Amino acid sequence: MLFPPDLPDADVRHLSGWLPAGKAAALLLTLQAKVPWEVHRIRMFGNWVDSPRLSCWVGDPRARYRYSGAEFVPHPWPPALQAMRDRLQVEGLGRFNSVLLNRYRGGGDYMGWHSDDEPELGSMPVIASLSLGAARRFLLRRRDDPARKAEYLLGHGDLLVMAGQTQQFYQHALPKMARVQGERINLTFRWITPR
Repeated sequence: MLFPPDLPDADVRHLSGWLPAGKAAALLLTLQAKVPWEVHRIRMFGNWVDSPRLSCWVGDPRARYRYSGAEFVPHPWPPALQAMRDRLQVEGLGRFNSVLLNRYRGGGDYMGWHSDDEPELGSMPVIASLSLGAARRFLLRRRDDPARKAEYLLGHGDLLVMAGQTQQFYQHALPKMARVQGERINLTFRWITPR
């Protein structure tokens, strides 16, 4: 599905059920058990704070990433994530050398408003975001007109691909959802200019 026409300068596709339920469930269990999850420290309003979710940075050895004042050195690719990257690339959904894994332990874990616009991502990055587990709301808003918003409910196995000028003109967020009890893991595949 293409982005609604009333939100210009965005290239977003929502592929519901891109990963079939059985494969999504198996991948979720593998990642829960095998990934070296960490609480990343990020800089907010001049202070270092614990990120409100668990994370892990995976990628090629030179795919180092700076985010919110911290530098992340990638863990090696596990086979399950290599397989997902290969499928995305074979289907022509982008070229990727890294993936950020975020683990939302329940509805209280969240991601605030931001754009994936760090210099090492380039001027028009492609971000392929795979959701596993509990369905969560995903919001987009235009930077120069925050009242222009879109919302997706991303379910188990859904893929959301953001490309073109989306990061330049839009911010996105995953808000708290008090009624959500289940866990969600999100994989955001991207290309980092190697250092």
